[in-house]
Amino acid sequence: MGNYLKATAIDHINMKVKSLEKSVKFYKDLFGFKVKVEDNFPNKLKVPSKIIGNDSVLLCLYEVPDMSPEGGITHFGFHVRNFGQIEDKCKELGVEILYDGLVTFDDSKSFYIADIDGYVIELSEIFGGGL
Repeated sequence: MGNYLKATAIDHINMKVKSLEKSVKFYKDLFGFKVKVEDNFPNKLKVPSKIIGNDSVLLCLYEVPDMSPEGGITHFGFHVRNFGQIEDKCKELGVEILYDGLVTFDDSKSFYIADIDGYVIELSEIFGGGL
């Protein structure tokens, strides 16, 4: 197993991306996600698409090169098992950590990043913030 952040929960999220190739690379490099289903599954948008992820997380990506505005989802969160490795992995890949770094809550801590299409991702220490 590679040295990836280990996202452990979310069933799936459908999202438009500008470039399937660049988005798949982003999620592969940061989280070790693999392509689960190539472009040949039916979708209402009738655009190139892929399902990527791991055993716990699936992202359904639909290529819409002229999508606007960028990042149509406010944010989505991944619980990260190896939370202590987030800063090093993001630095290694040149992924900016938003909001001046670590964000603390009553029962949990999170980092926020953005993928290459502007989707904000919360990487949390405790699943559901301990709810």
